[in-house]
Amino acid sequence: MNASARPAVTAYVALGANLGDPQATLLTAMNDLALIEGVSLIKRSSLYQTAPVDASGPDYVNAVVELQTTLTAPALLAQLQALEQGAGRQRSFHNAPRTLDLDLLTYGDGYISSAALTMPHPRMGERAFVLVPLAEIAPQAVTAAQLLAVQSQSIERL
Repeated sequence: MNASARPAVTAYVALGANLGDPQATLLTAMNDLALIEGVSLIKRSSLYQTAPVDASGPDYVNAVVELQTTLTAPALLAQLQALEQGAGRQRSFHNAPRTLDLDLLTYGDGYISSAALTMPHPRMGERAFVLVPLAEIAPQAVTAAQLLAVQSQSIERL
């Protein structure tokens, strides 16, 4: 079945960057996501500044977008990774500072557990930089308890 014959699925993607010009990088990445065949950008959160979590380096700029896609989850992930590579993403070590990080948070109501992809994203509920922008554009996707659990993490809307 080709991508155009598939029913559209709602997917949420977290964006982050802390090297170069992170704000410009995220805005460009949002526009690039909308250009992928089989992907429509539905909503975009505000940009947020956050301190690195389990990492060092400059503060991050983060956001979340809602997509409608006819791509499969693995095909969407491949497109996200291609955008990261195009932005100069280096994976020199775990949690290294990055020019662009795109994380597929959810893909419809699906659960995926493979070597390449786990849905929903296994750590999204532990991170204010994901939950706060996600709650902005999809309040039904985040519970009050989840937000309470990350309230000690520094996050500021830009």
